[in-house]
Amino acid sequence: MLAAVAVAQNAADPLSCLKLQDVPVPEAPAGWTRVRVKASSLNMHDVWTLRGIGHDPKNIPIVLGCDVAGVTDDGREVVVYPVIADPDAGFGDETLDPNRALLSERHDGGFAEYIVVPDRCLVDKPAALSFEEAACLPVAWSTAYRMLFTQAGLKAGDRVLVQGAGGGVASAAIALASAAGATVYATSRTEAKRQLALELGAHEAFETGARLPQRVDVVIETVGEATWAHSLRCLRPGGTIVIAGATSGTSPEADLGRIFYQQLRILGSTGSTRHETVAMLRMLESTGLRPHIDRVLPLERIHEGFQAMIDGDVTGKIVITL
Repeated sequence: MLAAVAVAQNAADPLSCLKLQDVPVPEAPAGWTRVRVKASSLNMHDVWTLRGIGHDPKNIPIVLGCDVAGVTDDGREVVVYPVIADPDAGFGDETLDPNRALLSERHDGGFAEYIVVPDRCLVDKPAALSFEEAACLPVAWSTAYRMLFTQAGLKAGDRVLVQGAGGGVASAAIALASAAGATVYATSRTEAKRQLALELGAHEAFETGARLPQRVDVVIETVGEATWAHSLRCLRPGGTIVIAGATSGTSPEADLGRIFYQQLRILGSTGSTRHETVAMLRMLESTGLRPHIDRVLPLERIHEGFQAMIDGDVTGKIVITL
């Protein structure tokens, strides 16, 4: 079968390490199921793997692709929950399992005709979602759902700031928070992505660092150093920042005085539980929310999709069909 395989790692030229290859069709061991992949979407996680960031080189070569939707051998239409972990090892939360792994970290991912995953990673695909739409959801949308509802405890009427409105998690957070009845502000450096934020449901969109009309209850932070000071300034006393990434750097000035004096809550968040993924899918069913798809490409054009992502020439998810 055809697959997109990370065969090496190179920080300066990551796409030179991604090869389309014929690989054996996998067989499912006991407790695992084989899925015929219908669609899979691109994530920056794939680029980090190719650059050698956060991915053990001993796990190279490996098939990339964290987001998968497809059909099992017995005809069940599924979305693949992408965290391979033991909930018991994480005190009931698989994202806290010290040995957890995202699909494509230690197990072959979804840029292939077939994939095998643990049985518990199979989630029924809502009939109202296309395979292309479903393949956009497991990583970014589930991460955003956990940030908003589990970690921040978002409720209708809350005010939310989403930093970096072009990213996958940020875009999902805008749509989900708006659908939940929050007032959503978003920031981006580009006019096109500020316009996208408005289309996704943001009430207002601003240039990065701009003064907001009012302080917010919750900040969704995935940018890091470039927006951290602004995130702190925009938060009301007693408010919450939830962090699930730091693409611009991980070591900003902490401003501990502001944090303790205003009793701010700073929470980290990684991925989602299977239960949260199911809840997110149900929310899309009930609200009619859908992910914004930038383009759909065949597997043979996957390098083109990754180059667009690296260049920042993307307003939504890039989906690969097989």
